[in-house]
Amino acid sequence: QVQLVDSGGGSVQAGGSLRLSCAPSGNTGSRYCLSWFRQTPGQERERVASIFTGNNNIYYDASVKGRFTISFDKAKNMLSLQINNLKPEETTMYYCAIGNGCYNDPKMMAVWGQGTQVTVSS
Repeated sequence: QVQLVDSGGGSVQAGGSLRLSCAPSGNTGSRYCLSWFRQTPGQERERVASIFTGNNNIYYDASVKGRFTISFDKAKNMLSLQINNLKPEETTMYYCAIGNGCYNDPKMMAVWGQGTQVTVSS
């Protein structure tokens, strides 16, 4: 059974940085997509970044391109999301997810981490 444990959230001022981490465990297979989503209360989870381990293809939502960097360290089996120049409106829960492919639709992702809170003050 695959499990994800995400961490690294916290409180920063606008313009600050955080590094989120997600550790997959279990039988993930050799080719899979790891994604970061975020969810504001009352809204559907939105994908912000993905990396596909089969070919290292990376996706960023337009709203985060240039500020967020997704990476996967195969040796450490650790997914990371470096977030720079954070904005107050990006205060929300961030979740890592794993699936056979990379999708915008959160229902297509198979397993989720428990989420980590990012709070950005102005």
